[in-house]
Amino acid sequence: MDDVAPLASEITTRHSKRARVHALDGGDEPSKANGNDRENQERSSDGSDRSPNPGEREGSPDDFEEIRPKTKRPRPAEGTSDVPNRSEERLIEVIKGNGKHISQAVKQWVERYEKNPKPAMVELLMMLFEACGAKYYIREEYLDETDVDDVVVALVNLARKGEIEDYQGSKKKEFKNFKENLVSFWDTLVIECQNGPLFDKDLFDKCMDYIIALSCTPPRVYRLVASLMGLQLVTSFISVAKRLAVQRDTTQRQLNAERKKRVDGPRVESLNNRLSATHEQKLVIDEMMRKIFTGLFVHRYRDVDPNIRMSCIQSLGVWILSYPTLFLQDLYLKYLGWTLNDKSAGVRKAAVLALQNLYEVEDNVPTLSLFTERFSNRMIELADDVDVSVAVCAIGLVKQLLRHQLIPDDDLGPLYDLLIDDPPEIRRAIGELVYDHLIAQKFNSSQPGPKGNESEIHLGRMLQILREFSTDPILSIYVIDDVWEYMKAMKDWKCIISMLLDENPLIELTDEDATNLTRLLFASVRKAVGERIVPASDNRKQYFSKAQKEAIENNRRDLTIAMMKNYPLLLRKFMADKAKISSLVEIIVYMNLELYSLKRQEQNFRTTLLLIKDAFFKHGEKDALRSCVKAIKFCSTESRGELQDFARNKLKELEDELLDKLKSATKEVIDGEDEYSLLVNLKRLYELQLSRPISIDELYGDSITILHSFRNLDDEVVSFLLLNMYLDVAWSLHSIINSETVSEGSLSSLLSKRDTLLEELEYFLNAPPEVGEGSKSGNQLACRVCTILADVWCLFRKTNFSSTKLERLGYCPDVSILQKFWTLCEKQLKISDDTEDEDVNKEYIEETNRDTVMIAAAKLIASDTIPKDYLAPEIISHFVMHGAGIAEIVKSLITVLRKKDDNVSEIFLEALKRAFLRHLELSRSDDESIKSESFQECKNLAARLAGIFVGAARNKHRPEILKIVKEGIEYAFEDTPKHLSFLEASVLHFASRLPAPDIRDVLKDVQKRTENVNAEEDPSGWRPYNTFYESLLEKCAKNEGIQDEKEWTTTRQRGRPRKRQNIEGRRLFDEHGSSDEEDSINTSDQEDAQVEGDEEDDNAPLIHSLKSTSKLRSLRVSRQEN
Repeated sequence: MDDVAPLASEITTRHSKRARVHALDGGDEPSKANGNDRENQERSSDGSDRSPNPGEREGSPDDFEEIRPKTKRPRPAEGTSDVPNRSEERLIEVIKGNGKHISQAVKQWVERYEKNPKPAMVELLMMLFEACGAKYYIREEYLDETDVDDVVVALVNLARKGEIEDYQGSKKKEFKNFKENLVSFWDTLVIECQNGPLFDKDLFDKCMDYIIALSCTPPRVYRLVASLMGLQLVTSFISVAKRLAVQRDTTQRQLNAERKKRVDGPRVESLNNRLSATHEQKLVIDEMMRKIFTGLFVHRYRDVDPNIRMSCIQSLGVWILSYPTLFLQDLYLKYLGWTLNDKSAGVRKAAVLALQNLYEVEDNVPTLSLFTERFSNRMIELADDVDVSVAVCAIGLVKQLLRHQLIPDDDLGPLYDLLIDDPPEIRRAIGELVYDHLIAQKFNSSQPGPKGNESEIHLGRMLQILREFSTDPILSIYVIDDVWEYMKAMKDWKCIISMLLDENPLIELTDEDATNLTRLLFASVRKAVGERIVPASDNRKQYFSKAQKEAIENNRRDLTIAMMKNYPLLLRKFMADKAKISSLVEIIVYMNLELYSLKRQEQNFRTTLLLIKDAFFKHGEKDALRSCVKAIKFCSTESRGELQDFARNKLKELEDELLDKLKSATKEVIDGEDEYSLLVNLKRLYELQLSRPISIDELYGDSITILHSFRNLDDEVVSFLLLNMYLDVAWSLHSIINSETVSEGSLSSLLSKRDTLLEELEYFLNAPPEVGEGSKSGNQLACRVCTILADVWCLFRKTNFSSTKLERLGYCPDVSILQKFWTLCEKQLKISDDTEDEDVNKEYIEETNRDTVMIAAAKLIASDTIPKDYLAPEIISHFVMHGAGIAEIVKSLITVLRKKDDNVSEIFLEALKRAFLRHLELSRSDDESIKSESFQECKNLAARLAGIFVGAARNKHRPEILKIVKEGIEYAFEDTPKHLSFLEASVLHFASRLPAPDIRDVLKDVQKRTENVNAEEDPSGWRPYNTFYESLLEKCAKNEGIQDEKEWTTTRQRGRPRKRQNIEGRRLFDEHGSSDEEDSINTSDQEDAQVEGDEEDDNAPLIHSLKSTSKLRSLRVSRQEN
């Protein structure tokens, strides 16, 4: 409080008045005290000793320690407040009540004040003090001589002693209306006094002096309540000032009219006197508002309490809006601009909302021009605020600025980037801005209104926006999703279809616009029937109300009616266009097929189905094929009667025709012709088999023949041959498991297919495709081999069939095959997903990245398909080597292992050993950077694994930690000094988590092992040992071990341990809730932030790591604090 004089200095200059303040002892009768009262002297001296330092921050003295308020007596029983004579009820009790009697109590108090001012004034001040939570009494005879500063210091002393009660912040039910009642009391008092005591220069001047003084005291409760009262007084004064202004203007008009009749006279004199009195009163009321503003607001708008700051800004917004003649000037507006940078989101939001209300009034805009020029950039920046609610409000404020054309369009570039932001609230707000400003052009008054079809005009403008995102369909979908709610033209199906069919000669669509319009149509259809087109962050299932369900059905009906006759036309026109056909074909899935029969449009249905079948054989791309399969399957299940029979027949014809094409293509390959036809039809079969079983027994044998005879086939052809064989085996197994009776022939056939498939897959393990570290060439086939092998092993794992009639179906690979499998997996883990290779088909890239390979390997352990002794340590040894995606998968696997087997120390130790052996192999290199990097990876792995044992887990798993340390030391001394670096790289992180006694035992153990060893012969080789020994010794020396030892004795713990914020990883292998083990893993991630791997986002959802292109990854916009 730079401009508030220190309380102590003021007391010394007014020491003759301090004894006039008397405190209540808790009863209703005031204590009889005078200038020599010892108690008052003690309070005054205590207050002078503890006065706040004027150099401290507003309302935040560091040396002020506020004691908790004492417990007050219980509230009187209900009904006791309704005394017959309400004039005897204390004002504070009226405010604490339900608020119904405030108006009556104020009127009675004003009557008492007009009869005898001093007792009424004392009563009002008593209420003011008690509202702040303190009970004080000022003697009536000393009222005029009592100094405000003395009273305030005494009140501060009471707060130090804890002799106050916080009514406003109380959670008690009886005080829930306290704030509203207090505000109502002062507002009613001002209105009641506006024709009398308000201008007596005594009542409200004294009240304002106390309120301003209390608002600058250290106790937060005083500042809160005093600020509330002071701000409300200004708001109430404004209503009086506005009434006086109206009265003055009316009197001035009457005076002007009277002077036209006669220059002088009693009427003119009376009007002159009334005008002067009214003007004088208005000047007085304006000065009272300025007094509170300079004495209270200027200090409290920067209070340490964000609630006080927020109240100040909210009130200032109301003042400027309701009384612009005084407050609408830069002297007051600047505070709104300054608080746009407040650290509290609530204060920033209050400032933005206040400005929104100001800009809504047209008459305010010219006066706001200088303010807008100064703060418009900050307003735009707030649209990307770290707090979502502030950002949404700021976007609304930017809309106001655009409406008044106060900011140029060039400044809006950063805002449009928020169309693909993470929080949907921000995206919706920006979508509304884009629609109002760019599509509907509501803010452009210079241009005339649209001529012609409004939907066509709006769609045309939307297409102009989508041209910016033509190369990225995902971004286009985000933009459509943001604007869809506000743009009715997106649901004008007839208009969109008409534009696609070029029915309006005045509108010519380019191919780019037609593609974007097709995407818009498909996305809008999905939105109209209640489907998400942009993934939600919570992935929760959507629930619709009855009204929403009715709206969805109406949208489905309108869509179907609009598409019936035009659907075949659209399909014919864009049949050959692979960019448009997939979206158009899939629209039928969202239509009401029953309407085809009701509207007698059966022929159009048949035509549509035939065209979809033609599209299936005309295209070979994944999206088009999946859309066609989805559409035909939907028609065969959801249509009724003859239409359903027709759809099922066409589906059967499609399968037969596809098998014929495959036989023909296979023969061509055997005859030495091109492989393209085989590849395309294998893709079609693969997409079809993903949704339904197809009998391909003959084709299965042909596939084996091709694989055996032509080892130089294209990798993609081989991949789809293996995929189709695997799907056939999976469907055959599904059929046997779900059959009541199983024939020996079907079982033998399945075993033969499975064994043949495994032989082919194992061939690629023995002769793996060439996988380059800098290229993805050969990686797709290798990835397919790994994932198919893992899936087959999981399907036929022995635990599924043990002790059943199908026990012979159980299968488990031997160790040699498993080692070859992991060797192939490791090669692919070295290839980054960011590697670009123009020669590789990226159509199925999301199914062939290294995350998919790691998931396949981890699934074998999690499902108990194979023993975990070999593969589990290998997987865990890669914990920190390949980024956030792999780390998330390994973390989930560790969680599963700890749930199944509490003792994972052997797996952890083996993982550490294998990481260390990789380091030793790389150490043979002459490149020091490679050595350093591999050694750091060993340390990072140990830090992450050791970090699992934190807090209570450290006590619970102490034997495991000790086992890892002892066996690790044993391993390090097996081959000295070669393995000694294992102590520093791996063992040290676990040993440092042991209690002090165990650490001392470890030191004795390693010291004993080196008694007869001359370390000076190889100083560099024994340096890791010295580092290990000295680090543990230093830990004990600094008493860190003793501090940790307290964690082992739970009886010594005091208070509730502080919780750490854990971010749950995605469960890959189970659907159970979070466990202690997984929580400890997440905690370890936070504690070991120094590890390089932790610099990446280890807790990102797994789906993010499966994105196929950099475009998709760019959509994961993370909000960062400003």
